[in-house]
Amino acid sequence: MMKAWLTCCSRGILILLLTAGAAWAQGTAQLSGTVRDESGGVLPGVSVTVTQTNTGLVRTTVSDATGGYLLTNLPTGPYRLEVALQGFKTYVQTGIVLQVGGTPTVNAVLSVGTLEQSVTVEAAAPLVDVRSAGISSVVNNQQILELPLQGRQVTDLIVLAGAAVQTGLTARGLPGGVYISVAGGLPGGVAYTLDGAEHNNPQSNAGLPMPFPDALQEFQVATSGLSADNGLK
Repeated sequence: MMKAWLTCCSRGILILLLTAGAAWAQGTAQLSGTVRDESGGVLPGVSVTVTQTNTGLVRTTVSDATGGYLLTNLPTGPYRLEVALQGFKTYVQTGIVLQVGGTPTVNAVLSVGTLEQSVTVEAAAPLVDVRSAGISSVVNNQQILELPLQGRQVTDLIVLAGAAVQTGLTARGLPGGVYISVAGGLPGGVAYTLDGAEHNNPQSNAGLPMPFPDALQEFQVATSGLSADNGLK
């Protein structure tokens, strides 16, 4: 019975991100898109650079033969995108905010000109994730810090994402763990991930205790359309 319980398919996944701590791998997002010229033709060999404006972290890649680029394992937060190719004006977009587990697409169109000239896009429309077919919701840092929490139990906020119901505390194992049913699934069928590491209690398969609100940046609750790298082992 225990083996069957531990190996049941997950119906949801919870992804959380700590603000700091060397003992944890950082929760990440990714950014992708296609670079084209004004006529709609794809542009290979374009330098694509993203800069996290809070920390100054810089990541660079080059567009492929189809004009596409992909930057993975990006820490969450605000970013500035710069796309440059000799013979074209530099394309700059600010106001890009990556959330935990996000995979948004940002396309760029380059105009003929010099690298010293630039086209800047500010306060762009909300990013659209076209790479994932799943349904998910992010509870952000402002909600975590400002909403009332009994006993500073962050897991109470999971129900804000919808399609989630808390069914009680764990009967055994570490105190502070919870049973939460997501998308109508079994409470023990939810896969919890904390900064990329599995965070389920191996005894009860419930979620392990979570950090205090002050140490938590944001979390995502995905209720359907999960990728193959999610789920319980």
